[in-house]
Amino acid sequence: MMETPIFLWMIILPLLAAPLIYLSGHFAEKLQPRKLPYWLALLTLLGSWIPFGITAAQVNQSGSSIYTLGGISLQMDGLALVLAAVSLGLGTLVVIYSGPYMTAGKDSASDENQEKYYALLVAMIAVMIGLGCTADLFNLWIWFETMAISSYLLVAFYREQTSALEAGVKYLVQSAAGSVLVLIGISLVLTETGTLDLAEIQAVAASSSLMIVAGALFVIGFGVKAALVPLHTWLPDAHSQAPSGISAMLSGVVIEAGLIAMLRALSGLAFIEASWPALLMVFGALNMLLGNLMALRQTQIKRLLAYSSLAHVGYMLIGLGVALYFGNLNGAQGGFFHLFNHMLMKGLAFLAAGALLYALHLSRNSHAPLTKDDLAGAATRYPLVALTFSLAVLALGGLPPLAGFMSKWQIFVSGFQVENFWIGALVIFAALNSVLSLAYYAPLVNALYRMEPSARVREGALVPKVMQLPLAILALAVVVIGLWPALMNWLTVPAGAALLKVFGY
Repeated sequence: MMETPIFLWMIILPLLAAPLIYLSGHFAEKLQPRKLPYWLALLTLLGSWIPFGITAAQVNQSGSSIYTLGGISLQMDGLALVLAAVSLGLGTLVVIYSGPYMTAGKDSASDENQEKYYALLVAMIAVMIGLGCTADLFNLWIWFETMAISSYLLVAFYREQTSALEAGVKYLVQSAAGSVLVLIGISLVLTETGTLDLAEIQAVAASSSLMIVAGALFVIGFGVKAALVPLHTWLPDAHSQAPSGISAMLSGVVIEAGLIAMLRALSGLAFIEASWPALLMVFGALNMLLGNLMALRQTQIKRLLAYSSLAHVGYMLIGLGVALYFGNLNGAQGGFFHLFNHMLMKGLAFLAAGALLYALHLSRNSHAPLTKDDLAGAATRYPLVALTFSLAVLALGGLPPLAGFMSKWQIFVSGFQVENFWIGALVIFAALNSVLSLAYYAPLVNALYRMEPSARVREGALVPKVMQLPLAILALAVVVIGLWPALMNWLTVPAGAALLKVFGY
């Protein structure tokens, strides 16, 4: 009997725990507040860090490992490791943060559905880790579709709110359309090659119009989840209407999972004539420009942060595109470094915004959005929340020496290393977009510190210490990684090497 490799426990443990977390809510109906689902979810994710730590050491020492059971193949390599790191890292902090957040206000709807929230969140984390490990197209689609279903239910969690249901339906329709296109692409690849194993597909795939169409369908289908422009229209509504912890997961992990799924699928078609890396860089430029321009127009904080996610996906695409076009390891490392930093920065920004939303609105049983006006003078009453939010947006804007600057800098350096005029022009375009983003980040910091506190801020509820703990951890990570970026080499070096390897370099 084949021994179960340790990395599988990062998937098995949360999947087994999810139904137990859901059932625990019914067992604990008489407990007020109902904390059993919360503690089970937290213990499950904390327990998952044990196999993660062992797996990370194994990947850095011996490279990838493959586990096959019947027709299912799972591969733990640097790509899978980086997705597991962002999923578990932000997921654990979101669970801690969600304890008081999900019981805010007098409306008991959220409190009564805690078991659903935590069960879906834990299951979504497990599914994203599984998605990163898949080595064949069919199971990649299964994991991808399961992630879409769980995330849809979390987006529409406030089902009593019409706007949340509308956002959920828009997300569901577009995700379903993307999934159908991916499935059609998979059928075309199977027809042409007779296999769904990605390594075998790469070995036998020949350039043909059918294979190019399949690759285009993969880009469009997975691109919906990865928020490629113009496939991004679900994103601002979903991010703004979901609970703030889920907004953080959508921006900090789910869109990155969609990007890694797209890279996995395209790796099987790496040797056909279509230039996928060039296409990634084109999408990167579009994402940066539209994301920044749309963010400039926003007055709602969570919508602004959602549009800024488009721009940051653009930086990842440029780094990864340069890596795959020129075989540049530094570009691949920079792309994955920014993927990890984006999880930190955007997770922090959404959780800090959620803390203010909790204090100013949710505690009063109001689901009104957090706006720029709400930030006026918030630093006087909520100094830690204001500081962490400021660090998050300044890091997103690329201010040195914070983490966002370091990963952007690595991407820019990798672009200049290839000594290509068009890539150099693209890097300059990306740098100008980074400066442009400060036009909507800086006013937020100005509002927090330089404006007089509004009546809403003066009358706002206190932010619980439990919610402030994840903010402090993420803010510390943003500063420390910015000062010592080499601390993340254990994650970015294997990820970059794995990307080049699966694309045949």
